[in-house]
Amino acid sequence: MMLIALAWISILLLAGGVALDRTLNSYVTRSFDEQLEYILTAMVASAEIGPDDAVWFSRPLGDQRFLEPGSGLYWQIVGEGHEDYLSRSLWDRQLPVRETDSMDPVIFDSATFENEPLRVIQRPIILPGSDTTWWFTVAASRGELNAQIGRVRSILIYSFVVLGFGLIVMAALQTWLGLSPLRGIRRAIHRIRVTGVPRVEEPLPLEVQPMVDELNALLAHSQRQAEEARTHAGNLAHALKTPLTVVNNAAAARAPDLDEVVKREAAIMRRQVDHHLARARALGRRVSGLARADVRGAADAVERVVGRLYPDVRFDIDGADTAMVALERQDLDELLGNLVENAAKYGGGSVFVTVDAVPDGELCEIWIEDDGMGIPDPERIRIFDRGARLDTNKPGTGLGLAIVRDVVEIYGGEVALEESEDLGGLLVRLALPRAG
Repeated sequence: MMLIALAWISILLLAGGVALDRTLNSYVTRSFDEQLEYILTAMVASAEIGPDDAVWFSRPLGDQRFLEPGSGLYWQIVGEGHEDYLSRSLWDRQLPVRETDSMDPVIFDSATFENEPLRVIQRPIILPGSDTTWWFTVAASRGELNAQIGRVRSILIYSFVVLGFGLIVMAALQTWLGLSPLRGIRRAIHRIRVTGVPRVEEPLPLEVQPMVDELNALLAHSQRQAEEARTHAGNLAHALKTPLTVVNNAAAARAPDLDEVVKREAAIMRRQVDHHLARARALGRRVSGLARADVRGAADAVERVVGRLYPDVRFDIDGADTAMVALERQDLDELLGNLVENAAKYGGGSVFVTVDAVPDGELCEIWIEDDGMGIPDPERIRIFDRGARLDTNKPGTGLGLAIVRDVVEIYGGEVALEESEDLGGLLVRLALPRAG
């Protein structure tokens, strides 16, 4: 910010200084030229033609410098065929004449005199009583003009240096004071890291309060993530403790069915690991906050996969084609895959999926219905427990609905079991947050 301010102030002051310098130089030069033009006008007004056809002044010019040789202010009158009429200040020198067709005054710079640059104004005049074109010329040394320009330029440079320094100091103070709330946030974060305070509590300006609120929300989210990770680790350790104890006891007792015990307990441990991994993956993907999934596309993909496993089951998918939910596609596929597969496995041969069955509201409802035997009311809550199975004659781990419940809860959705009015079997009402 300071480098940008320094560069911008320098550019503006440089551009403004150059423009102002040219303007003031033009003004000073124009004022100097106006003085020469005034003298030229006074010469023309005082000039007359004498009896010998020579030019003379009816009244003397008032500036004493015209009488002092080399004073820096000169005049001359030149006419073809006539003797030059010169000011005493010229002494033995003569001013240049630039003949033009115009009768207007002409102003130019001249280096005719060595070490004395001149500012010259001249004008051709035809005086009454004479047919000769007389060239009236007034010249002044540029030393005085250059001195005036130098004084103006020095004042201008000094003023702009002071102004630039003041602006840079102001920008530095503004930057320092403007960024002071960020230093306060840095100190607050340091205290959080050192002391373990869970959030930023100190009052800060309103301009940074939204950032502080987001920081506090991030800290709370990270704390929840850490708590959930510790809970998952504890749950997994607790779930694996019993199978490991059984295996160790069977090995220590040299049980004859040790191989069967190991296989059975290993399958239990595998189910527990799969369950907690699925939940951990859902938690990790939820952090991004940018998840979007096409419900109809996911339902069609799941129908194709499950249809290969159960070719005799009739699938019917209906509802909105553009419904989007705030889930990762992989998690949505896992939810629908578990529910549709259960409907095909335990139903009577028909599965009906309705996408966005209730189009109003913040949640997108997906209904999965089958024509099976359904689930009695007392069992509809227990069936979501890990390892719970009502029909043990068909293959499965009993973790499908538990994973569905956990993933839905992670994303802030809802899942409920009801009786299907159309097919007579089970209706799974899955409500997921819509994508913004």
